[in-house]
Amino acid sequence: MALPYDISTQIIQCIGTCFHFKDNVESFFVSCGINRQLASKYRDLPKFVWARNLLNDLDDLENGYLLQRRILTELCKFRNIPDKAAPNPNAGLDNLRKLKQLAIENKFEFEELKRDTKQRKNIAVEKARIIIDRAEKLKDLKSNFLQNLISDNRQAAGYSLEDILERLFPLFDLEYRKSYKTNTQQIDGYFKFEGFDYLVEAKWRKDQPNENEIGGFKRKVDTKLESTRGIFVSINGFREEVIKAFEGNKTNILFFSGEDLIHILEGRIDLREVIRAKIDKAAQEGIVYLPVGSMLSR
Repeated sequence: MALPYDISTQIIQCIGTCFHFKDNVESFFVSCGINRQLASKYRDLPKFVWARNLLNDLDDLENGYLLQRRILTELCKFRNIPDKAAPNPNAGLDNLRKLKQLAIENKFEFEELKRDTKQRKNIAVEKARIIIDRAEKLKDLKSNFLQNLISDNRQAAGYSLEDILERLFPLFDLEYRKSYKTNTQQIDGYFKFEGFDYLVEAKWRKDQPNENEIGGFKRKVDTKLESTRGIFVSINGFREEVIKAFEGNKTNILFFSGEDLIHILEGRIDLREVIRAKIDKAAQEGIVYLPVGSMLSR
């Protein structure tokens, strides 16, 4: 037995538009009685795909229909979108209304009541567990970073930096593509953030990048769609004159240093918050390098 197709499809729309952070999606599924392993099985995929695959897996479980009903019931209890950071709250509310209407039309009963104390406690416990799990993974990445900081093998450190970035971004719900090649270019990384595409150049050498190196990366960015921006990561930082060379003049790249990265790995600040602050600084003042330390000292 399974939910009607139109209800399943609307559940997927609700998960995709009512939530922003994947921590909250996972917490919601677990609060509906889905075991943690299954709830997080498709976490690395976009939220719409995650929800669709999970509902399909529940079709094959003995108690899967009951779990699907629980998801439906819990979504129908929401009087507002559960994740205030959702990019389009109006779309989320509209999808919740449509789901409730479909539930009524299909004669599904659901309680229009607030979650009881136990339910809220379970969700809080799950969120705390996810935060602790992220902290442990950040601690592991930091250990890797510090080991390579004192290594004499700079080539190995460079590869390690690519691995660290590949593992770091998903911890903050950002899908990250590791190093790849086009017909003519080597790209160290790629991700999407708030409607823009970002290419990544990652350098971990004893010397600091010069203007020509960063200019070469900017040309890679300029050969892509207009919505493409760049992030240049230099663990040993940047010379002041090089930073100045790229400020203003419609720049489309941002600078990240090793100091910025260690603040994130130590859990002092959210990666998304860092990227957003750097974007705002560049958009408002044309400044391409905003040190994370200056954000924390405010």
